[in-house]
Amino acid sequence: MTRLPRAENSPPADPVGFESHDHRTCISAATNAAEAQCTAEGLRFTPVRRKALEILLQEHRALGAYEMLDRLRDAGFGSQPPVAYRALEFLVTHGFAHKIERLNAFIACAHPGASHAPAFMICRECHSVAEAQSTPTRDTLGEAARTAGFRIERTVLEAEGLCPACMETADT
Repeated sequence: MTRLPRAENSPPADPVGFESHDHRTCISAATNAAEAQCTAEGLRFTPVRRKALEILLQEHRALGAYEMLDRLRDAGFGSQPPVAYRALEFLVTHGFAHKIERLNAFIACAHPGASHAPAFMICRECHSVAEAQSTPTRDTLGEAARTAGFRIERTVLEAEGLCPACMETADT
């Protein structure tokens, strides 16, 4: 899959998810970028795939497949589980979304088009998720893989804790 290039020496972007921002602009920009990438790569960005991405972009909280199915059904896209699973699989495969293993849920990619190893910060109270880009390093996991003759193709880091809003609530 071809990714949109990121500026050569640009630092990783700040996490998205624990800060307020304009969702309409966020949703519009991300869906337009996804549509452009699909066109460039000859992929079908169907109405159900577009709607699934829009749903994931509406909040910075991971959604389970059945919650996605409910929202797609409410939008008129059918009520069979394969509708949601196929849309989510497409979005993950092409870098528009990520699966959060800890939550068995999905979230829109905060850095579409950038080749990155996502690092997720998951709030244990409100279940907000922030994604930051991480740089793969030669750490103990990499060394263990090399020793075992294993080639790592993808690494996802998930950390659980408290987001700034929940920390404020806990401190009061």
